[in-house]
Amino acid sequence: MKALGIILAGGNGRRMRELSRKRAVAAMPVAGSYRAIDFALSNMTNSQIGKVAVITQYSSRSLNEHLSSSKWWDFGRKQGGLFVFNPTITPQNNEWYRGTADALAQNLNFLRDSHEPYVVIVPGDGVYKLDYNQVIEYHMQKEADITVVCKQLPAGTDVSRFGVVELDPNMRIVGFEEKPAITELNMVSCGIYVVRRRLLISLLEQCEEMEWFDFVRDVLMRQRRAKKIYAYPLQGYWANISTVDAYYQCNMDFLEPAVRQEFFYDDPEIYTKVDDNPPAKFNPGALVENSLVASGTIINGTIQDSVIFKKVFVGSGCRIQNCIILNDVSIGDGVVLENCIVESRTKIQAGTQVRGEEGAIRIVTH
Repeated sequence: MKALGIILAGGNGRRMRELSRKRAVAAMPVAGSYRAIDFALSNMTNSQIGKVAVITQYSSRSLNEHLSSSKWWDFGRKQGGLFVFNPTITPQNNEWYRGTADALAQNLNFLRDSHEPYVVIVPGDGVYKLDYNQVIEYHMQKEADITVVCKQLPAGTDVSRFGVVELDPNMRIVGFEEKPAITELNMVSCGIYVVRRRLLISLLEQCEEMEWFDFVRDVLMRQRRAKKIYAYPLQGYWANISTVDAYYQCNMDFLEPAVRQEFFYDDPEIYTKVDDNPPAKFNPGALVENSLVASGTIINGTIQDSVIFKKVFVGSGCRIQNCIILNDVSIGDGVVLENCIVESRTKIQAGTQVRGEEGAIRIVTH
């Protein structure tokens, strides 16, 4: 079963505040050793999708460096390859990508020059495992025009940052609300779509002609009656990390044994670019409880319920609780951090105390 993949990784992530100033959301570190885009890339290669395009735009340098070699995800050029598409100025177009549909439309030649019958479109900021072949089989069984992967969230969950779908008994999407302020629905779109390549080309050509730029608003919502659009229910863990609170909670979720089991131990694997770091070092007096500690890190103090990324130094007498410490951070002696996210390459002076609150996470940048 042949399909090509497209990962939309160009969003500016304003809701990530300081964390997205120097990187795209798809390049955000997750669970100690990964980047957010690793989950989409791994799902592609584990689904035997060998030809994948990553569409980037905002603060893409860190993401481009991460994608500099496709070998980590086994995208060999003989079988397809990993392609990175940045906005390009041409005689016909001098615009940045103005939306998700426009990003796809500006790369129509990639679709026209391909031969795979199906296209799998996914976001770069989702944390989940999924065999896209199962979605394609479901798509074929339903004789769907477009299939949208959806997740049923617990009752009472705030869904105001998602697209919310209304389904008929046959799982066909009959209503679609984008980021509703108030709704009783809790089935949300994961931003993952399966569509036949030729149909996608025709839909994007229509978007170009009509100057429509957004895939959800200008394709899904406009076409929900004209086209057969079905929902595929996603099982297992799923998170979208497009806000500070969601990013923090996603990393904290990896402290749960069931989540660690799903992503660290159950097949198939999640792959990432591997650094040549020594194992984490725990010096005498160090105490670590219910935490993830990545390679290259040196711990002298106390770490509780936290995620510590690569090449972090934690001084003596420190107490770090309910925190996310990103890569290359140096923490001096006697520092106290609670409910914080510490930006990468930050140096925290000895004796500093920074405390956030549950639901009001502090971001430390200096």
